[in-house]
Amino acid sequence: MFEDRRARREANHAFDRGEGVSRYRMQQKMFSIGNDYWIDDEAGQHAYKVNGKALRLRRTYAIEDPDGHRVAKVQSRPMRIKDSMEIEDADGHRIALVKKALISPLRERWVIKQEDGGELSVQGNVLDHEYTIERDGVKVAEVSKKWFRVRDTYGIDVSDAVDRATVLAAAIAIDAMAHPGE
Repeated sequence: MFEDRRARREANHAFDRGEGVSRYRMQQKMFSIGNDYWIDDEAGQHAYKVNGKALRLRRTYAIEDPDGHRVAKVQSRPMRIKDSMEIEDADGHRIALVKKALISPLRERWVIKQEDGGELSVQGNVLDHEYTIERDGVKVAEVSKKWFRVRDTYGIDVSDAVDRATVLAAAIAIDAMAHPGE
């Protein structure tokens, strides 16, 4: 038990030092048609394009590489008791489901259920873009606005131990559910 706790603590410290972490900057355009925007890597290069599909009944975001190839899709699930969004891979297979807890009196709770059986939990302040995503107590991603002064810009640090596209898609889904009118 103590060894597990020590290993989690060491993994979290390594994450905080930036070891094995890829950094991205997400900057949404406030008035762009269809909510299209880019996710840039730490060098400032476009890494992924988020293509928000306008005029659809379900909120849909296609995530593409810089060459326009789809790597993932995030889509709302209407008519559900719990607010949720599905994440699909490039071939249209569901790889994860992002859900908001039905009842949470003290704070918002979110969970990312992966099709491979793994589950990621979201901890922190989702509304202010200050939260972490963890698997079994080990930090796999961190979302933060603290390094940016520009509105609707925030950073996402993603561990190399997880699929980047899935984690970025989950952050997009959480943002869309937490800020539905934007």
